[in-house]
Amino acid sequence: MEGIVFVISGPAGVGKTTLCDRLLADFPNKLKRVVTATTRKPRAGEVDGVDYHFLTQEEFIGQVNEGAFVEHECVHQNLYGTQKKAFILSGENQHYDLLLNIDVNGASSLKKFADGNTLLRGVLFSVFVLPSSIEELKDRLTKRGTDNQMEIETRLQTAELEIKRKNQFNYILPSKEKDTDYQKLMEYYLSCSNNAKPKRKD
Repeated sequence: MEGIVFVISGPAGVGKTTLCDRLLADFPNKLKRVVTATTRKPRAGEVDGVDYHFLTQEEFIGQVNEGAFVEHECVHQNLYGTQKKAFILSGENQHYDLLLNIDVNGASSLKKFADGNTLLRGVLFSVFVLPSSIEELKDRLTKRGTDNQMEIETRLQTAELEIKRKNQFNYILPSKEKDTDYQKLMEYYLSCSNNAKPKRKD
């Protein structure tokens, strides 16, 4: 494929979805979001096939057994994964870059898959969004209002383990202020993508 696979990862609540949405809004003709699958229930406003492919536990496990996933992980009692068909279908639209928002384990599994796949080898670029502190992350998760206190504590414990793996990523983005975070992310994306660079005028 001519485009790149741009992966954004990091702890829950660090602002990955907001960053992805801004990139997609600014590069609508260059960047296409890969919709991943999950067994968790849709949150308010989420649409099947747009935000996630929402599957039952049985459907998800059935697809795993069929070899339909590039990577899949269990995160906080829910299954998440990236289906192979997302890359096969995108191969027909090679002028697009692909954007994925996935957890740290999923990003690691995807990198291993890409390293052994001729279509993806050398075109995957990964970003780890690093929270300024665990306390700041806790505040964000609390304000988000989608998790109870026990779930928040579990996510914070997971975040501490994920932060230790940040050096596995191509680029570490220390999270500060939203606009600053996005500007740094966009600059890194532009440095990686040939599709998004302005065309030279002869």
